Amino acid sequence: MHDTQDYLIFGPDDVDLTRSPLRRSIGEPTFVLGAFNPALTRLPSGNLLLMVRVAEALSEPVRGDHVHAIRWTPDGYVLDPHPLASVDMADPRFFLVRGGGYPQMALTSLSWLLPVELAPDGRRIVAVHYERAIEPRAAYQDYGLEDPRISVIDGRYHMTVCSCSAERHGTSLYTSDDGVDWRLEGLVLDHQNKDMLLFEGRIGGQVWALTRPLGELYFAYPATSDHAGGPVIHLASSPDGLHWKPCDRPGVRARRGSSSAMKVGGGTPPILTDAGWLMLYHGVEPREKVGVYRTFWALLDRDDPATILRMEDESPLIEADPALTAPIADRLYLPTPVVFTTGIVDAGDAYIVASGEADLACRISHVPKSRFA
Repeated sequence: MHDTQDYLIFGPDDVDLTRSPLRRSIGEPTFVLGAFNPALTRLPSGNLLLMVRVAEALSEPVRGDHVHAIRWTPDGYVLDPHPLASVDMADPRFFLVRGGGYPQMALTSLSWLLPVELAPDGRRIVAVHYERAIEPRAAYQDYGLEDPRISVIDGRYHMTVCSCSAERHGTSLYTSDDGVDWRLEGLVLDHQNKDMLLFEGRIGGQVWALTRPLGELYFAYPATSDHAGGPVIHLASSPDGLHWKPCDRPGVRARRGSSSAMKVGGGTPPILTDAGWLMLYHGVEPREKVGVYRTFWALLDRDDPATILRMEDESPLIEADPALTAPIADRLYLPTPVVFTTGIVDAGDAYIVASGEADLACRISHVPKSRFA
């Protein structure tokens, strides 16, 4: 019997917006759309660090005949008006801008990162470090920072972050000696990639990563193939974490007819176990526009991570739990169940796993290691 324990540890009502970095420039009322998808790591003190994505949105984005998006500039945050007649606001997370030669969108919120320190067992908040919040600092981040992941490599903390802008939709890298003070190293991938995360340790002297390049068009597999076309997990390697070579072989692909057939993407940084590299990833089942997100797992060969030793995509490791969000059900805005797993640390007989629940709050799961036998 596997005894997984789950609870929400941090949510939108736990964010003090008077201490938001946006307050320096924007006087209009805002609210927390979600405090979710947190990176997770263990600090030198033994405490845990959640790096929480805070999506801060305008309370009244529509004024007159325009809808407004928040954007960072070197001189402060500004509000950009878009004519209502030229947008589609069907999705609460963004609006589509009509009329261009390519699909374009703007966000209804801007995301920044909030360090939340937890007790070693992940059951209690020790401190919320507003003074160390990470906000946009460059033009390639002017629409915000999303979905961080933290890996410890060679004794240093490495954090990948999805940086959003009209320039590009790429991955930035931050590094830290202590998990507290972070340095922006710059862009490491400049193509659209939502889930780049680094293995916790080198393979053959190289840093390895899971990536998930996105595009508008995917080639179809033959009708007899076991694989489903669309966004999948690929691999890349680097001598220094800054310069990357894609792996020639594919990584984890969605199987045709599975509950992940819509797409798969990286979840937690792979960690080395006796059986190989353990990675938790998300698989998406087609349903309505967003889909149903669940967490699955796979084992990769310790010396050749393109070799998949085991792939568990039938029975989910973690699923969305309506009981967890029942106390804040009035804040839910997604039409389908979503859990998005983003961090893992070793806790003896179990792993402590961090996820975003319903794009709304931070969930902690204590998963016994026996679950992976």
